[in-house]
Amino acid sequence: MIRRMLLSLTLLTAAPAALAEPVAIYGKTVWTGTSQGTITDGVVVIDKGRIVSVGPASGAVPAGAEEVRADWVTPGLISAYSATGLSEVSGVDDTNDAGASGSHFSAALVAADGFNPDATPIAITRLEGFTRLAVAPQARATLFGGQGFLADTSGLPGSIFRDKAFAFIVLGESGASLTGGSRPAAWASLRGAFDDVRFFGARYMSHNEGNVLTRMDAQALMPAVKGDQLILFKASRTSDLNAILDFKEQNPALKVAILGADEGWRVAKRLAALDVPVIVDAFSNLPATFSQLAATAENAKRLSEAGVTVAIVHLDNDGHQARLATQVAGNAVANGMTFDDAMRALTTAPAEIFGMTGLGVLAPGARADVVAWDGDPLEVVSAPVSVFIDGEAQPMESRQTKLRDRYRTLDESQKPLAFKR
Repeated sequence: MIRRMLLSLTLLTAAPAALAEPVAIYGKTVWTGTSQGTITDGVVVIDKGRIVSVGPASGAVPAGAEEVRADWVTPGLISAYSATGLSEVSGVDDTNDAGASGSHFSAALVAADGFNPDATPIAITRLEGFTRLAVAPQARATLFGGQGFLADTSGLPGSIFRDKAFAFIVLGESGASLTGGSRPAAWASLRGAFDDVRFFGARYMSHNEGNVLTRMDAQALMPAVKGDQLILFKASRTSDLNAILDFKEQNPALKVAILGADEGWRVAKRLAALDVPVIVDAFSNLPATFSQLAATAENAKRLSEAGVTVAIVHLDNDGHQARLATQVAGNAVANGMTFDDAMRALTTAPAEIFGMTGLGVLAPGARADVVAWDGDPLEVVSAPVSVFIDGEAQPMESRQTKLRDRYRTLDESQKPLAFKR
């Protein structure tokens, strides 16, 4: 009830902004993410939360439109995987809702219930050009992490726009350790869980426990087993990836994507043939575990060249540093991936994987998530100068920028005595 009231209040307070004048965003380079390609000296016109037109700067612009000028203009970037908004301080349990090692539930855990739009990393992530997030819970008790969600980075109540977007399941080394110590145990748990769902009526008729799942967990996993919900598997090793692809072939109705896939290049043709997308950290190029012995900085390049849908993320400290995916994508380009493929890995690919219609592109009718940059988005020295989410100009400040500005101009005469020598 409270959540519905907050959402209604958000919509009411946003109403006047929806009546604002159109905005014309001019860019020396406009990357559209569509067949229109990259436009030199272009303009993107937005109005009432939608993109009205995309074309040359000489094109018609509504009278009275507000103007924004930048070196580059792109769609809002999409973080294809993170724990952003689930933890404020990772090492402090009171502020960390990313996982629940002591819970009796697993697949039924809804990460959206722990999302805090006021969390410090939200604004920091938005300032780096990310307007949308796919947020996943961590699997800490079983291989079933729970239900991941999709949200924008406005920091407003109601910013979650799909609360049960995908089921998150961990396999490989992590899945093995969570199910008794071996991959066979993990796969037995997965198959047993699917059987619990498929025979739900008979299995839970007289009790609350299945072979693997509680009644509540089985109900939560049901849409994924039926193929109505995306399953995001986490795995890296070639044999683990092949096992997932075998499972997909045995269950063709399943909607499957793979997170990690450090050795994905070795099964690239099969991933493409089965239309299974991957979400990779393109900077993962060293064997940190035995599941990454064939890791290479050319992984993203090779996968993309094989026709695999590739999204790029930053997996180190994914609760606070999702914004570093642009640097990871830049490194992918340095290792052979084309610039357009790297940009698609931050925009159109995540939108496709999670079914975010009208996002990740600059096209008439698309939702007006637009970012204006002072330089090439994949260059580490570049930064957004304006960010729009559904046509709304976002504040270009965070806790970090406020602290910077406060202490950069601090009157030294007002320093506490402890600072005086």
